[in-house]
Amino acid sequence: MSIFTSLAITLTNKDVNIPNGSANQVLDAGLNIIYFIAGLVAVVMIIISGYTLVTNGGEPEAVKKARNTILYAVIGLVIVFTAFAVTWFFIGRIHA
Repeated sequence: MSIFTSLAITLTNKDVNIPNGSANQVLDAGLNIIYFIAGLVAVVMIIISGYTLVTNGGEPEAVKKARNTILYAVIGLVIVFTAFAVTWFFIGRIHA
């Protein structure tokens, strides 16, 4: 008997702390991570673009680029919040 066979026989899920969860829980956790990262990126882009807008010295091209970046980041946040609301609604319906 090899060492791997003996380990496979003696170890269980509880011994190695493998979490037990349903597919809905895994999907919910994964989507929450994606929403968090997307929201964080959008907020960081708004902060960076705001800083660029304030410190660019009045260059028209830089102002236009910073405003567009802020606009697109806000649109991205709206999309992320909408996606979160829709999936929260449907996952809530599935759990009920």
